[in-house]
Amino acid sequence: MKSFGATLVILVTIVLTMMLIRTLGQASRGNVNPSEVSLVLGYTMLGHLQTILTMSLFISVVSTLMRLYKDSEMVIWLTGGCRLIDFIKPFMSFAWPILLLIFVLAIWVWPWSYQQSQELKDRFEKRGDLERVAPGQFQESANGQRVFFIEKDLDADKEGKNVFIVTNDRDRQTVTSAKTGRIQTINGQRFLMLSNGQRLEISNNNQTLKISEFKQYATRIDQDAFAKNDPIARTTPTWDLITHPSKYHLGELSWRLGMGLAAFNLVLIGLALAQVNSRGAKGRHGLLALFIFIFYENMVNLGQNWVEQGKLGFWSLTLGLHGGVFAGAVFVLWTRNIGVSWEINTVKIGDFWLKLKGLRTAS
Repeated sequence: MKSFGATLVILVTIVLTMMLIRTLGQASRGNVNPSEVSLVLGYTMLGHLQTILTMSLFISVVSTLMRLYKDSEMVIWLTGGCRLIDFIKPFMSFAWPILLLIFVLAIWVWPWSYQQSQELKDRFEKRGDLERVAPGQFQESANGQRVFFIEKDLDADKEGKNVFIVTNDRDRQTVTSAKTGRIQTINGQRFLMLSNGQRLEISNNNQTLKISEFKQYATRIDQDAFAKNDPIARTTPTWDLITHPSKYHLGELSWRLGMGLAAFNLVLIGLALAQVNSRGAKGRHGLLALFIFIFYENMVNLGQNWVEQGKLGFWSLTLGLHGGVFAGAVFVLWTRNIGVSWEINTVKIGDFWLKLKGLRTAS
């Protein structure tokens, strides 16, 4: 429990710092509302909590067993009649609340937190072009085709002074400047009404230049590009994934169930692989266990893509990946429990090679 708690605090701190840096970067690029950074960070952290818990549980199992081997406590247990397989019960009695929490987070909390985070980002992304503009700052529109600049706001943000707009189309670039500009609604659509300005059009095809002056000019804002996005599989509730088994839904379902199954299998893997030989290379089994964790988690993500692309079925992935890992962990535990060693004796192999070489020379 101490090892798990310490590992969890360290991992949460590291991941929280990395996510904070990334969220602040998104806020600086205009993808996240600066006033909602803490909310986005909280939802994102909650969505990745099941992965952090899985890694913390696996590291605590491996580190605890390696300490027992290093301090010769495991030798005392084994020589006293305790078998390695007997450690499954105390480890599972400690791990089952954490495993249950991982299942709950992956199946129910993950889609809700991801949906809340996306709604915050989409709501900020879909705001009107003029709502993006801050006095004295150049600001890009949501569709990336315009750049706005207003020197000063007047009349409670309804009118601006010294307005500058650059619009990039496929065949031309337009630069519009005006002394004043105000927002006006015409036939249910919002327009920016410019007064006393100049319009410069540059053709990208023949490089022609057209200059015109105006007293009144209207440009439409809030384009249809801000339409509501279609729901995606990540935000779909788990029950809907089961009742509507499309390829994308089954892929997402395989990932959610796979996180819980992977956490359970990793406890067995940690028990099967954690070992320290005082006369051998220290940390070898720890590095092997870490590699297996990374490989297993990547296979869960890769399996989701295979199911979504139709290359692999849902049950084929579940039984093949998680069932295969479970069978492999149980097999290694059983062989170690009956005393089968998988160590390769390099000295004996070298002696055999020298004898074989001598026989060839003599012949």
